[in-house]
Amino acid sequence: MTDKKLITVFGATGNQGGSVVQTFLHDAKLKNEWSVRGVTRDVTKDSSKKLAAQGVEVVSADLNDKTSIVEALKGSYAVFAVTNYWEKMDDKLEVQQGKNLADAAQEANVEFLIWSSLHNVNKLSKGALPHVYHFDSKATVEEYIRELGIAAAFFMPGFYMSNLPGGNFRKSDDDDDGTWTLGLPFPGQTQIPMYHPGDTGKYVKAMVLHRDAVLGKRFLAATAYMTAEQIVADFQELFPSQTARYFEVPKDAYFAALKGAGLPDFAAEELYENMRLMSDFGYYGGDSLDWTHGLIEDPLTTWKGYAKTAPAFAGLK
Repeated sequence: MTDKKLITVFGATGNQGGSVVQTFLHDAKLKNEWSVRGVTRDVTKDSSKKLAAQGVEVVSADLNDKTSIVEALKGSYAVFAVTNYWEKMDDKLEVQQGKNLADAAQEANVEFLIWSSLHNVNKLSKGALPHVYHFDSKATVEEYIRELGIAAAFFMPGFYMSNLPGGNFRKSDDDDDGTWTLGLPFPGQTQIPMYHPGDTGKYVKAMVLHRDAVLGKRFLAATAYMTAEQIVADFQELFPSQTARYFEVPKDAYFAALKGAGLPDFAAEELYENMRLMSDFGYYGGDSLDWTHGLIEDPLTTWKGYAKTAPAFAGLK
């Protein structure tokens, strides 16, 4: 039998979990100390088989079934737990799934639970932004984990830089001069905590290497705060043949675009309030990234570094 510690990773074929799996498989400091179990709903999927071929123990569990989660966690020293609100857009379901994970971690005697969390925006904004359900639901689970008193820390992902190219940052359909426009519903000086999901494993590595220091703490996962105008300026520097600008999108236009993309009204309101969080209260409530960065030893992906490889920007000079 191996004497390696076992980390069990939920969402092992997704963005956050997938990065954690790859880091623990390949990082020089971790690969000889840790074995990896990946949890997925369907072990027969190609993505699951690919993980198994890399040496991951792939198991199936249903977040709605605590018994199956306990089974998946048996023997785990650490657990990286993440849920996907956007799959069903049901905050009550997400809270229940998170509580199932927490209860299972307690029952399985897990030594270190890392919960992918976010701020409670309703509380942070003192009720001004009551509809950011995908933040508040994760925060509710965090509160529950704290109440249980289990050994845990809270991974707090920033704003996905991968959401910009081709989405909020694209060539305008009706713009004949080929100008790239970054359009968001807040002022251009708003601070955005830029996070690359591919870096998740680097943050989680730091958390397990500094377990005692991070217990009970929030670990802010972002490379840097950048303003929308800085994001545009970096794009121009990277691709000098292109022209780009920032445009503050009016609320009505932002709603219309989201509804046009098929989102229901409540989700459009949710995303709008999510954006207002950044400008009005701060994504992390104004907290500094310095403590997190002091514990991380691997270089984090910069916006420029990511933009060079973004498919939507392919071929630009």
